[in-house]
Amino acid sequence: MLSREVLMMEMDEASEFAFDHEKLEVYRESLAFVAWLSPVLENGVKFGDVKDQLDRASTSILLNIAEGNGKYTLKDRCRFFDTANGSALECAAGLDILVAKGKLAAEHARPGKSRLVKIVRMLVGLIKRNSDRDYGKGSE
Repeated sequence: MLSREVLMMEMDEASEFAFDHEKLEVYRESLAFVAWLSPVLENGVKFGDVKDQLDRASTSILLNIAEGNGKYTLKDRCRFFDTANGSALECAAGLDILVAKGKLAAEHARPGKSRLVKIVRMLVGLIKRNSDRDYGKGSE
């Protein structure tokens, strides 16, 4: 299992060859979430369908950030960042389901949920920054 610190050091060492998406903090945080989630899923043999869904959704966060960051139009970028955001929210719900079903203790889910809060905040920021939509008060 790679810790967040090891991932960050390895990515920093390769920074002269890094893809643009690897430079994004939200990408790095999402990669750290996948690294955190992997052993949780491996140890939870009775997680059922939620296990597969969490694996797919966590992978989707990273893939959509990478692909979206490579798009040239703002609309395309936002669409992929929005999909990544949906996948992050799906991961949060998946962890809630495991806790509700008694398959994962709430204290064990807390670090992942905390990381997901950061990821969602950063993705919403990217969406707003890359959108021409007015996100001011009163607009709906």
